[in-house]
Amino acid sequence: MPGQSEQEAYNELSCYTLSHGDPSFIHQYIVDAYAAQYADEKSKPITVAFALVGIYLHIKKHYSGKEIQKAHMRLAKKKKQWPVFDLPAHRGNIGVF
Repeated sequence: MPGQSEQEAYNELSCYTLSHGDPSFIHQYIVDAYAAQYADEKSKPITVAFALVGIYLHIKKHYSGKEIQKAHMRLAKKKKQWPVFDLPAHRGNIGVF
């Protein structure tokens, strides 16, 4: 929609992916991609780590969104200090729009 903010566009996309009904759970892909694309110095280390893990598992290991979600749940059970990543200033030209 014209004049729509990136957050509003993400919310709209989230509604679509959550209602999609695909058992592979495509919603997980947009959650991880958005978290990585918009991470900043205020982002929690676990958020950035999980986003990168999720993207890696999908791209390199061909995990479904449901498999990534399960991997995130297994990782979350392990109490640990997550690394702080140096975030690149430019993340590419692809965004939620």
